[in-house]
Amino acid sequence: MCIEKDLFFMKKALDEARKAYEQDEVPVGCIIVHGDKIIARGHNSVEQLKDPTAHAEMICISAAAEYLENWRLKDTILYCTLEPCLMCAGAIQLARIPRIVWGAPDLRLGAGGSWLNVFLEKHPFHQVECCSGVCYQESEQLMKNFFLEKRKAKDEGRNSRAT
Repeated sequence: MCIEKDLFFMKKALDEARKAYEQDEVPVGCIIVHGDKIIARGHNSVEQLKDPTAHAEMICISAAAEYLENWRLKDTILYCTLEPCLMCAGAIQLARIPRIVWGAPDLRLGAGGSWLNVFLEKHPFHQVECCSGVCYQESEQLMKNFFLEKRKAKDEGRNSRAT
């Protein structure tokens, strides 16, 4: 179930996604909240770090664990602008994050129900409460704009080589 403060915190995750966009990264942003305090922020850094695991969620989970000095992120909420992939969903489970909120669905790799749903399965450690669709239009539009620009640049590159 989504609550009113989810909108506030998702807008902070969107700020992180915009940073990724400005750095020519897939625009996904993430924050982790403990109580009502943001304890970690992250955005996709796959291209910059040349690391396929440098997703916003992975960066954010590592930062939160460092902040709390504990890999178990109990009593936290993860906010992400895009539905987590299978790798990130696994990290969410391993970190014992009890609640996640995301914006846009990831129809290709989403592990929260768009492709498959790892959070529905009975888990030996804990269940993750999920809330989806918060600020989905803004999240989706950022992604669409990013990939539209990428395709346009690729097409312009092809056209300039052809002439």
